[in-house]
Amino acid sequence: ATLPVTITSLEQRNGIDPRISRFVLPIGATINMDGTALYEAVAAIFIAQMNGIFPSITQVIAISITATAASIGAAGIPQAGLVTMVMVLDTVGLPSESVSIILSLDWLLDRFRTTLNVFGDTIGAGIINHLSEHELHMMTERDKAESEVQHNRNLNPEAKHEDEQRF
Repeated sequence: ATLPVTITSLEQRNGIDPRISRFVLPIGATINMDGTALYEAVAAIFIAQMNGIFPSITQVIAISITATAASIGAAGIPQAGLVTMVMVLDTVGLPSESVSIILSLDWLLDRFRTTLNVFGDTIGAGIINHLSEHELHMMTERDKAESEVQHNRNLNPEAKHEDEQRF
């Protein structure tokens, strides 16, 4: 639901090229779920500690990898954090019914996850726009030149033969 607003904000307020924003943001909205991955990892460790379990480093790594994979796979599902949290908890043998501990706060935490996800997408689009400025400028100039040649061909059919001889 944030994608149209994000695209408009980047293009109109931040000067990001539409070719970049309209390519990068939909991909980011699908697979770049840093907020969800961070939330699930922190929540799983919190749940473990609430149950008197202190995860080892290998369990923390397993939680992190599972949370990252789960967040990518559940991008379009509303309240996906709760659904995938059960999977993360099961990975390290934590009781899945402990999800109810964070259930009452999930609606608020979901807003922070969404903010972090959108922020990450916009930063990515800004970096790609900055790194691609020269190439985008060259493409724009080439498109203008091709458009001008096509316009001249439409106005003067004999110019087509002259252009072909020149190239």
